[in-house]
Amino acid sequence: MSTEHSVLLANPAATDALGARLAAVTDLPLTVALEGTLGAGKSALARAWLTALGVIGRIKSPTYTLIERYPLPDGALAWHLDLYRIAAPDELHYLGLDEITATPALALVEWPERGTGALPAFDLSIRLSAEGDGRRAELRANSAAGHRLIARLAA
Repeated sequence: MSTEHSVLLANPAATDALGARLAAVTDLPLTVALEGTLGAGKSALARAWLTALGVIGRIKSPTYTLIERYPLPDGALAWHLDLYRIAAPDELHYLGLDEITATPALALVEWPERGTGALPAFDLSIRLSAEGDGRRAELRANSAAGHRLIARLAA
């Protein structure tokens, strides 16, 4: 079973398409690390994924709020975290992260390395990087749930 999958994202529409493909193969619970430099497309991919899952209304970047919670049509929850402004992982204890693991949820975490030790283990890591005029998304499975998602995505 493959543990990695790579996708070239030639333009923003390709990022949206990847978000839709990820939504189509997502089983909850799932915790995802979104990695990459500033401007790599982490928030754009998260927004496309959440939109494809059926989130209604504006999907805000959690750069200043640190965490945004979205109800999904099936009653589950999606969380989008941006930890860029976190100085130390212990700051996360004040955000009520216990709720993320208390119910079936999708957690999309930007700048996950800043929350090391305070977050649940990641099922999937997605590294976004510039490539030519576009981006590359490199997906890596870290659990059985991550393996299943990559297998479905690659099929």
